[in-house]
Amino acid sequence: MMTPNAERSGRRSRSADKLKISFEFFPPKSEKMEAMLWESVQRLAPLAPEFVSVTYGAGGSTRERTHATVERIIKEAGIPTAAHLTCVGATKEEVNDVIRSYGEIGVRQIVALRGDPADGVGSKYVAHEGGYAGSPQLVAGIKELGEFDVFVSAYPEKHPESPDFATDIELLRQKVDAGATKAITQFFFDNDLYEAYVERVRRAGIFIPIVPGIMPIHNFTQAAGFATRAGASVPQWLANRFEGLEDDPDTHRLVSAAMAAEQVEDLHARGVDEFHFYTLNRANLVYAICHLLGMRPVKKAVGA
Repeated sequence: MMTPNAERSGRRSRSADKLKISFEFFPPKSEKMEAMLWESVQRLAPLAPEFVSVTYGAGGSTRERTHATVERIIKEAGIPTAAHLTCVGATKEEVNDVIRSYGEIGVRQIVALRGDPADGVGSKYVAHEGGYAGSPQLVAGIKELGEFDVFVSAYPEKHPESPDFATDIELLRQKVDAGATKAITQFFFDNDLYEAYVERVRRAGIFIPIVPGIMPIHNFTQAAGFATRAGASVPQWLANRFEGLEDDPDTHRLVSAAMAAEQVEDLHARGVDEFHFYTLNRANLVYAICHLLGMRPVKKAVGA
């Protein structure tokens, strides 16, 4: 279990300038949400992330919003942007068109995911007729179409649909064999689970970076429910930290920032130097966490 206090083991985070960070956003569904997204991008951009990623929804307007969001971040914020892509609800040629369009607007990194079943999480996944069968095939398709770095998902507590870790890690191997260069994990709250997972992956002969996904807790009740659906455990000690704060949002935010910074510090002490933050398009809490970790805005030179 992640120690509730990193000082308890005498371990402290190393220099913050060794930390690499990235942020995940989702495309806005309204003008209000678009304004919220851009406030978040502008707030976090000065922290000089390695990249930001934008999630993807299959089909029509959702796909178009993803494309528009990616293009705007690249052009207006100047941040390397990784576009998410899934196999759901599209033929290979339709997906390939999206890949080509990303390449045309300057995307050089793609997060390749199978995607959730069309009938929702918990239902059986059925590949689209004429589409990519799954994430390994999607990775291979992306690599055939351009010079992309392809990132994939990883699951410290295994994917909810996987019968065991061996099956889960074999799928990761297939994605790496197809050309994946990095994996980003599902969020987790117990660092021991992440460390054990990485050990399993390395024993299996897989050596790409396994970047921990960090989810700041904006609302503990909602986060716990989401974790249950995603197959991520919520330690009792974590629940205890937020006990009684349901109607105290200010204290909740303080505790959340401290908890996430503590989790990153503990992972950094274990040798991890790259982290991916799930922002939920909310910048302030993520910014506070990064500040606690010693990160400061990068000032541009005059005339730059």
